[in-house]
Amino acid sequence: MFAALDGAGRSAADVIPLLIAMAIGSAVIWLIVTGLSLYALRTARPLWSERAGFWLISVGGVAVPTVVLAALLAFGMPSLARQLDTTRQPDLRLSVVGEQWWWRVRYELPGGGHVDLANEIRLPRGRVAAVTLASDNVIHSFWIPSLAGKVDMIPGRITSLMLEPTVTGSYRGVCAEYCGASHARMAFVVEVMEPADFDRWLERESQPAAAPAAEVAAAAGAFMRNGCDACHAIRGTPAIATIGPDLTHFGGRRSIAAATLPNELDQIARWIAEPDHVKPGALMPPFRMLPASELRAIAAYLRSLQ
Repeated sequence: MFAALDGAGRSAADVIPLLIAMAIGSAVIWLIVTGLSLYALRTARPLWSERAGFWLISVGGVAVPTVVLAALLAFGMPSLARQLDTTRQPDLRLSVVGEQWWWRVRYELPGGGHVDLANEIRLPRGRVAAVTLASDNVIHSFWIPSLAGKVDMIPGRITSLMLEPTVTGSYRGVCAEYCGASHARMAFVVEVMEPADFDRWLERESQPAAAPAAEVAAAAGAFMRNGCDACHAIRGTPAIATIGPDLTHFGGRRSIAAATLPNELDQIARWIAEPDHVKPGALMPPFRMLPASELRAIAAYLRSLQ
């Protein structure tokens, strides 16, 4: 329930003490105001004199809030400075683009080139990742509560975020800015791995899709036959479109449709048939006209892309 307060990243570890301090301060103020209100309601008192009213407003309405807010600002500014620190040399660079309604992820490879993914991010523990954020449609907000604070993705602007995870595990990321009909179905998974495991994973992701096994070779034809290649890319095949998510290693992903459905055959077929029902407003056209055997063939081919 309180996993977001565990602080699995350097930035989150800075934010959590500020959150706790603000929560405690708010609770104390609420108790004081409530106590004074109850006292005023239960106790008959004469009207305040003009002098007493002046001091009440000056001290309670001006001096105390000024001192409290100044203390909170002094407490929080060092944390903000660390959050915005861009002088650290990153070990890894990636970009995330907010789409309607999914996440386009691109890793820059050390030797040049890039690897495209969708809706899942993997990071090495203890390394600094520089993330650039953008949107070409509406305002989204990139937020991984356990790792760092939220940063808006604003059309026409590039924003940035430094991530330094400290604990391995799986964490949920979300869009924290209402962006349309499927805002609530626009999530992503962040997997923090040991550095050696991450390096091996990135190396595998940089490879083109393997030739399909004999049992799904015919299913690969269903993908091309029904025009899926008009929107999607599978590196190593004639499918090179970039409108929708890159599907090169689709079978290795934990979920589909921006963490809306598990990556299972029946759910993949359901998504292909009726994306407009699963995710209202999704730009992917429905293929409910296809027979069940064709839908399962495409799903089987996608699952084979490890």
